[in-house]
Amino acid sequence: MQQAYPKARKSADGTSFMLEPHVSIASTLPASEAPFGLVCKIWPAHDDLLLVAVPLIDSANGDHLHVGDIELLVIDRKSLRVRQRLLQPGLMTDDMIVIEKVEFDTGRYALAPDVTAFGLRIEMAHHSLTAPFTEAGLRLYALARGELHVVLDGLVVASSGGDSDGSCAGFFHSSQVSLAMSTASHHGYHDIIAVERTNTDNPSPDQNGECQSHPGKPVKRTYRLRYDGNRYPVPAALKVMGL
Repeated sequence: MQQAYPKARKSADGTSFMLEPHVSIASTLPASEAPFGLVCKIWPAHDDLLLVAVPLIDSANGDHLHVGDIELLVIDRKSLRVRQRLLQPGLMTDDMIVIEKVEFDTGRYALAPDVTAFGLRIEMAHHSLTAPFTEAGLRLYALARGELHVVLDGLVVASSGGDSDGSCAGFFHSSQVSLAMSTASHHGYHDIIAVERTNTDNPSPDQNGECQSHPGKPVKRTYRLRYDGNRYPVPAALKVMGL
């Protein structure tokens, strides 16, 4: 952190750094605040590199539960020198729907023979008895011409939600999205095939008052994401909340 942010001041207890004027970087946090601490992972496709996600939290926010950005760092593991960095504004801002988890996805996203992307997943949730909601969004980043670029911005890879009377009756849905690289390509990058599988349930009480599940028929949808020379446009049905 001291190499990446030379002007940062370490807190007295050693748990955080402070950037001017009121942006904090937490290095250690209690479990309840874990999503707002540093996230680090070795990049298997380039195991000499370390991926770091740095939540930059505004300590003077007002209306929101958290207000902040994420800065992504690609770091040389031996020297700890920052090779690339990319600021992602607003990714650590939440409110009623809270951020619960931030993690790297280092699956083999081989976009081209010499380009492998890594992912950042952000999970959010609204824990409500009558209107629950969860969402996991994926963003993909690639190194090209010595710089870090967003190539896929905000695709839902898992979600669930619904409405109920708080007791039994209601309607619920859940979806999972899997990604695979296609052999076809556009503008030098392979197409990405996204397969969404959705399940539904319409529970209701039976004549004895017992809650009974009534699952619907699973639905499968397939999308092809084509690189447009700048990034992969995300289908409207798979965009994360707020995009």
